[in-house]
Amino acid sequence: MFVYNFKINGSKVFKAFFICVIILVIIILGVVVFRIFNGAQNSNNSSCMPNNSISSISAKNYTNVLKAVHDDVDSYVGVKINFTGYIYRVSDLNKNQFVLARDMLISSNSQCLVVGFLCEYEQAENFSDNVWVNVTGEIIKGDYHGDMPILKVMEIKEVSMPDEEYVYPPDESYIPTSGIV
Repeated sequence: MFVYNFKINGSKVFKAFFICVIILVIIILGVVVFRIFNGAQNSNNSSCMPNNSISSISAKNYTNVLKAVHDDVDSYVGVKINFTGYIYRVSDLNKNQFVLARDMLISSNSQCLVVGFLCEYEQAENFSDNVWVNVTGEIIKGDYHGDMPILKVMEIKEVSMPDEEYVYPPDESYIPTSGIV
């Protein structure tokens, strides 16, 4: 019968454990750096707003685009966009202004926040609140409690409520950049 007797040297175990932890940290750091650079490279090729004359915004990229435009208004001045939302007004807007709004779900129990672009349109009074419309317009820099992107409406038409009524907060793929149009 053989009996094995292992002698464990505490300093060798600690060194081995420490080396394993260091290797794990290096691997994690390498993955993170790769994802950051790969994400930045992908954002140059496929931004949240495509490179054509009129960028169409969907429910999936709506809040990413909205956040990017609000974060860096100057980079988006002159960009033409098209999207669908409902007419929403607050008391301090001019007669020719409205918010083209969507409801953004902010919690798992269906709490919503109204988000959207401030729009200017000469015949804005012809559209009542909560009417769904499709708008094509050009982003300009305006003033509403500070610098704000305003959508100067070029075309507007009434539509039915879309299948995707709600939008979601900006996702983890959102990378704040300037001039990614």
